[in-house]
This record gives sequence, structure tokens and C-alpha cells, in this order.
Amino acid sequence: MAFNIGIIGISGYTGLELVKLLINHKFFNLAYIANTSGESTLYTLYPSLINVAPNLPVQKIDLDAIKGLDLVFLALPHKESMGIVPKILEMGVKVVDLSADYRLNAQNYEAHYCKHSDLLNLKNAVYGLVEWNRESINGANLIANPGCYPTATLLGLLPFIPHLGDKSVFIDAKSGVSGAGKKLTDNTHFPQINENMFAYSPFIHRHSIEISEKCEFFGGKMSGDSSKDSRQDSPQNSPKQNSCESLKINFVPHLSPFTRGMLVSIFVKLKEPLNPLEILRQCYANEPFIRISDNPVSVKNTAGSHFCDIFALCNECDLFISSSIDNLLRGASSQALANANLALGIDEAQGLPKIAYVP
Repeated sequence: MAFNIGIIGISGYTGLELVKLLINHKFFNLAYIANTSGESTLYTLYPSLINVAPNLPVQKIDLDAIKGLDLVFLALPHKESMGIVPKILEMGVKVVDLSADYRLNAQNYEAHYCKHSDLLNLKNAVYGLVEWNRESINGANLIANPGCYPTATLLGLLPFIPHLGDKSVFIDAKSGVSGAGKKLTDNTHFPQINENMFAYSPFIHRHSIEISEKCEFFGGKMSGDSSKDSRQDSPQNSPKQNSCESLKINFVPHLSPFTRGMLVSIFVKLKEPLNPLEILRQCYANEPFIRISDNPVSVKNTAGSHFCDIFALCNECDLFISSSIDNLLRGASSQALANANLALGIDEAQGLPKIAYVP
């Protein structure tokens, strides 16, 4: 069975990655691509796709044009998705949203972004961290694709939540320049980022609250709090006492002089010494896209793939966790594809890239 798929927000890096993933998908037919201006073609936007993909017209966003689609990816800036999601859902079209608009509960979203205009659908959005929320993602109508930094952080940190002693979590995260998007800024200007690296938004980056909220949510599920559900703003997903409520997330991202990839280092204190690799292997034993490494992980081995590589090492009760992902794929577009596969009831792994860009 073939499903008709659309992408709204084709002009950015995540839009391009989605096209590349969908070209050879066994069950998905890319039927609609759009941006805010239209009047272009896929080949005009991306000459690298000439003779690789159909030269689809790039349309100006028109929600009436998506009638008949089965699912649409929204690769739009934050604050824009919530303006069109209600109408898309009313048409019976499923949505995977790559922005932050449906990732957080209303209180946290409005404290860190802006007033939310679609509280009704926010309450029913499912957070799309596949390995930790697969059951709820299956068949869902609205999936909030996680951010890149939270994806790499949560996949490494969550297995150790029950073992934490001190509640302070220190996260040093390094992302390739593509994570800043296509728009040129002073920080992404070549003379500034080439042969350079620097922290930005230390402790106040908006992904901090996403990491904190989801540690509380998934930590509550691990602690046996059966009242937790997968919806972002349900009463069950509101702040309440559980094993993770008091976690203090100290998140410091760094812009790094490579195009794509992400390396996250996490430092926590444990209740008692343990074998961290054994914990990770038990947790992810049946997860084909999580690779547990005996050695520190690298950016290069995951760039171009859907894999998340994780390493961990204890020094008595001090724990170091290192995770690596492709920020544009596992941190955005390939994770979105995995969510779409589950939403439409097909094999989660269909179309997910497995070969890294090495060398």
C-alpha cells in the first residue's frame, strides 16, 4: 500500500533531508512540497537532486492542496506550525511536526517561546522519541519530533535516571553548523566558525527545558507512575512529584566547525558505582539503531545515518556518558521518518539510513 506524503517547509536543511529519505521509500510517495513563496521547482532549489528525484513543483503553502494526503511533515520555524496544524488535522491528514510547537506542555512552551494558539491539539500531541515512546506513537495523528540536542541527551541519560544520586546534570553538547539553519548569522559566517568553537546560550538555551520536561516525564514512567501518559499537556504530564522532578539541568551547547553531526557529553553523580555499559546494553537490547560502544564515540561514525552511538564510563560514583548522532537525521529528519512510519502502521525502520559518511 502506498501513502501520499507532503513536506511543508522544503527550503531548509531538514526539508532537503526529508526529500532524500523519501525518494526510495518503499511505501511513501512524495506528492506535495511547499514553502512560503512557491514559484520554484525541486531541481531549482536543489540541483544535487537532478535525475535523482522527480522535479516536483514547489508550491506556496496552500492547505487546501494537501487534501488527499495521508501525512505531512512540517519543517517550519517555531511558532508557525501551530497556526496550520488544526486545519490539517481537521482534513484527516496526520502530522509530524519538526518544530518545537508541540514538544512541551503549555506552561513550559509559553515561558520559553510565546503564547500557544493551539492548546487543544497540544494536549493530544505525542512526543516522538521512538525508543522511549513507541507505543504511543503507533497510529498517532500529531507527533512532536524531538529537538536534536534533546534526542542525543535523552537517549544517553534516560537509562541512568533510576540510578542518579546528586540531582545536578551537566551537559556539554557540540553541534555542527547545519544545526543553526541556512540563514547566515555572525556566528555561522565562515571566518567566524572556521577553525573555531564556542559556547552559546549557556544554561538558557531553549532545549534545556525540553530535556528537563522529558526527563521528568520518562522518569515518572520508569518509577512506576502509571498516571503518566504521552500527551504533552495532559493533567498527567503536568509537573508533579516523582524521581526526576528535582533534576537540575545545566546545558551548555557549542557551535563547532563541522557541517553535520553532534557529540554530547553528560556528567552526573550516581547513588553507587555500577557497570554503565551493562545498563545501556540491557536498556537498548532490542533497539537496532542504538549502538553501545566500548570506546568513546565520534561524530563521524554516525553522520549520515539514523544511528545513535553511546558510551559511558564510571569513576566510582561519577558517571560520564557520551552520545553521538547526525543532527539533521536522527536529530530531525530520519527521526521524523521513523515517527511517520509508526503513525501509518508500517515497519519503523523503513527508509532509515544506516551507512555513515566515512571517511
